[in-house]
Amino acid sequence: MRIFDPHIHMTSRTTDDYIAMRAAGIRAVVEPAFWLGQPRTGVSSFTDYFDSLTSWEPYRAAQFDVSHHCALALNPKEAGDPRCAEVLDVLPRYLAKEQVVAVGEVGYDSMTPREDEALATQLTMAIEQQLPALVHTPHRDKQTGTRRSLDVVRECGIPPDMVLMDHLNELTVVDVVGTGCWMGFSIYPDTKLDCRRMVQILAEYGTERMLVNSAADWGCSDPLATCRTAEAMLAAGFTAGQVDQVLWHNPVDFYGQSGRLDLVGTEHFARGEHAGNSVRRGG
Repeated sequence: MRIFDPHIHMTSRTTDDYIAMRAAGIRAVVEPAFWLGQPRTGVSSFTDYFDSLTSWEPYRAAQFDVSHHCALALNPKEAGDPRCAEVLDVLPRYLAKEQVVAVGEVGYDSMTPREDEALATQLTMAIEQQLPALVHTPHRDKQTGTRRSLDVVRECGIPPDMVLMDHLNELTVVDVVGTGCWMGFSIYPDTKLDCRRMVQILAEYGTERMLVNSAADWGCSDPLATCRTAEAMLAAGFTAGQVDQVLWHNPVDFYGQSGRLDLVGTEHFARGEHAGNSVRRGG
């Protein structure tokens, strides 16, 4: 089994997690920029973090034969903090780095005017950089936030197939199906979805444009949640090909639109013809 976790925060995880992930079949990950658990008070805190995501963490992952890429952004939790506004000025030079395969996480936390502006600005950056965008749907008032995010996506003019609407659930997936956006689901204990609910969503809506992630971070989370979902899919009667589509090909196809997805070292796990020329094979 081969697995690509399209949203995991490995900065918060241990080397033991990398060992367990590799043994379970996880060959590639994308780490979006996110809130570290307490407010950052200046732009230099972000640039140090961005430097780590684009240099140290890929090196650390490579020690365990896991391909690591990242998405960078001013995250929704801190987008409303005026102390963080300057991050938007320095972000474009980081988005040009080779390890960056998307702009993200962007989106809403409390749905404030500052968050409106940060979301629109960063979606525009994604268009300018020709990168996909990873949109975080809020934890509170989730359906309103999802619909508002879709409105901003339309207003900014970013192609919907370059957008991944993440942290969806049974209530919000209905608003995204049919929009052309990709749909992301986080298997995260207590606060998001479990494997059983995810399997039911896939049974109802199919496997096209569906991505499953662990969103594992410093909270009570499971870096093997994608593997457990794959096992649950098989137990529910999904074919090995359908599991491969959701847990490998869909993330490859979405992030491969960046032209920077480097799967060297996992070549025997990926079908080049499926992702076309969007996946760089090294050299």
